[in-house]
Amino acid sequence: MQSKSVYKIPNGKLLKISLEFNEKKNTIIHIKIMGDFFAYPEESIELLEVALNGAVLEKESLQKKIQSIITEHSIQFIGINAEGLTHGILMCIP
Repeated sequence: MQSKSVYKIPNGKLLKISLEFNEKKNTIIHIKIMGDFFAYPEESIELLEVALNGAVLEKESLQKKIQSIITEHSIQFIGINAEGLTHGILMCIP
């Protein structure tokens, strides 16, 4: 199933998510993360998108996975954070 969300992170930036997910397994098949935030290094968004393939769409485990990717790759975000990203992704689920 495919879905999209647009989320304004509190005290942050606009986040746009395009998500393809497996309804039966409740996992991410493909994700595209866009918005008016900044990420350093620049390729970190693509890295995050690839790393999230197969992730379970459940708040606590998804947020932990996102945070571990951010920490492991020393990603710096301006305008978004792991919590906001998790919320934006889960908004795609009907």
